[in-house]
Amino acid sequence: MSTMENLYLLVPLAPLVGAIIAGLFGNIVGRTFSHCITILLVAVSFVASVFIYQDVMAGNTFNGTVYQWLNLGDTRLEVGFLIDHLTVLMMLVVTFVSLMVHIYTIGYMADDAGYQRFFSYISLFTFSMLMLVMSNNFLQLFFGWEAVGLVSYLLIGFWYTRPTAIYANLKAFLVNRVGDFGFLLGIGLILMVFGTLDYAEVFANVSKYASDVAPIPGVSWNVITAICILLFIGAMGKSAQFPLHVWLPDSMEGPTPISALIHAATMVTAGIFMVARMSPLFELSDTALSFVMVTGAITALFMGFLGIIQNDIKRVVAYSTLSQLGYMTVALGASAYSVAIFHLMTHAFFKALLFLAAGSVIIAMHHVQDIRHMGGLRKYMPITWITFLIGSLALIGTPFLSGFYSKDSIIEAVALSHLPGSGFAYFAVLAGVFVTAFYSFRLYFLVFHGKEHFGQAHHDSHGATNDSHDDHHHGLAPGQKPHETPWVVWLPLVLLAIPSMIIGYLVIEPMLFGNYFSDSIFVDHELHPSMAEMKHEFHGPLAMTLHGLTSLPFWLALAGVAMAWVFYLKTPNIPEMIRQKFSWIYTLFDNKYYFDSFNDWFFASGARKVSGMLWKFGDIKLIDGLVVNGSARMVGFFSSVLRHIQTGYIYHYAFAMIIGVFLLLTIHTWFE
Repeated sequence: MSTMENLYLLVPLAPLVGAIIAGLFGNIVGRTFSHCITILLVAVSFVASVFIYQDVMAGNTFNGTVYQWLNLGDTRLEVGFLIDHLTVLMMLVVTFVSLMVHIYTIGYMADDAGYQRFFSYISLFTFSMLMLVMSNNFLQLFFGWEAVGLVSYLLIGFWYTRPTAIYANLKAFLVNRVGDFGFLLGIGLILMVFGTLDYAEVFANVSKYASDVAPIPGVSWNVITAICILLFIGAMGKSAQFPLHVWLPDSMEGPTPISALIHAATMVTAGIFMVARMSPLFELSDTALSFVMVTGAITALFMGFLGIIQNDIKRVVAYSTLSQLGYMTVALGASAYSVAIFHLMTHAFFKALLFLAAGSVIIAMHHVQDIRHMGGLRKYMPITWITFLIGSLALIGTPFLSGFYSKDSIIEAVALSHLPGSGFAYFAVLAGVFVTAFYSFRLYFLVFHGKEHFGQAHHDSHGATNDSHDDHHHGLAPGQKPHETPWVVWLPLVLLAIPSMIIGYLVIEPMLFGNYFSDSIFVDHELHPSMAEMKHEFHGPLAMTLHGLTSLPFWLALAGVAMAWVFYLKTPNIPEMIRQKFSWIYTLFDNKYYFDSFNDWFFASGARKVSGMLWKFGDIKLIDGLVVNGSARMVGFFSSVLRHIQTGYIYHYAFAMIIGVFLLLTIHTWFE
């Protein structure tokens, strides 16, 4: 193998080695060695990704088999890498955010008994995600896909003594199984139609099957449409799109570092990456693209509404993740795949920043997460305050910050789309700008400004969960003041704040309008001209920023911030008045549109009732009653009849023989 191929192997295998050492030998080597080795090996993975990025930018891409697992007839099942511009961007984002989370974990999990286990899990998570993004075939993609699902199950339920954590990780696992069933059917259909699982071979032959009907009994769908929708159902589960979004807010039961890792750069973005990678397939189906766009639009707007009423600091950020994933999905539906990946990258930095900053606040507040018990933290936590502000400004799309360039590009791409559903999607992403600004700065003002509500000896969290592994009361003692967290906690915040500010300005031109994705993303500009029209209108990031200052999204964001300031700092009685006036809307939002109630009633309760019926009828009556006991009773009946014949007297047997001969002669005579 060449030096570069060894480097490709090093990227995913380094975190795997760290996971094995910390997981199997953590108690032997101790806490310090466990965190040192896992951080070192993730850093090695990041540095190797940087070298690979430089090599790819020099024009060297790679698509080859690393290991052939087995042959099934003419089908080869392989482990292989596809290293191109899309892959290497994902590798950089995943390894950098993972490295920041690893460093941050030293401070956040310092008092936790499962310290080494946690480091093992997050390194294993990093390995799984890297195998997913580096794959060159659907088999390895599915391996990575399932592996991140499994490790997220372990991480969400990390504090396994808490019933809420066990419920949350089971919920995440089961909801993802629903999406993964569709995903597996899509991969099976690809193998059935194309006879291969290799990306390059599938993409090269896709036009041959563009007008074929799917081999699905009872329907006359186009085969490419069927494949794309089935694959996207997988993305709906992994990237938490409506209606498979219900697992993500509950995943806040996991420790804050993993909230950042799952919701920023890794698991939830896997679906976005997958659809972008499958662009040669999706470009041939306007039906699938419309389905993707409308699903994303519903998620972007309606999940944003739920962020407005949340009082748990982590859940507000979680609902903003749902909304932003909706934005990325809308971009995919508008054939603006590069814009979706661009927003994925910028979002990874500022969302990881917001989650880790929220964790810093939770540490300072002694594990209180209810934002109504905070306020005025700005003067006590200056580093956390400024980094949280930068993350919030990037999230709402403030000009010059990274979120502005990616978010405005999505809105522009949707405005230029002519697909069915684009009108609703455009309204949703525009309205979402105002909603995002409102709930983001509601959170910011309630936490960092206004009156101090901590240290008042109240422990009732009003439904907010405590990010801790025990059930004791938390919070600052009366008169106690919070203080800035240790450097291992705030250093990752600063390092994430830097790209949150500048990365959008620096890379928008080559990434969206240059040839950066020319080898990895395919767009039919004649059928879907959004990106071509945007390129024509683009005159550099500075001109875009100046134009943005006069655009509708900027004023909507400003209005959202202003309304949050009025409602929560100047006249804080207004929200309560509105809540009482529109109590039915508040109840609807508070119950999360009753999705959880419906799922519990229909799926969970329904499954229990069906199981009960199958048990009572199938198990007790049919199997035990008829088959097992029935066969025993039948044998007993025949035995009881035969027992009367077996008397032991010779003349009875002789008489039976005479009767038998008589019957045989009668039958013989009768039929002659």
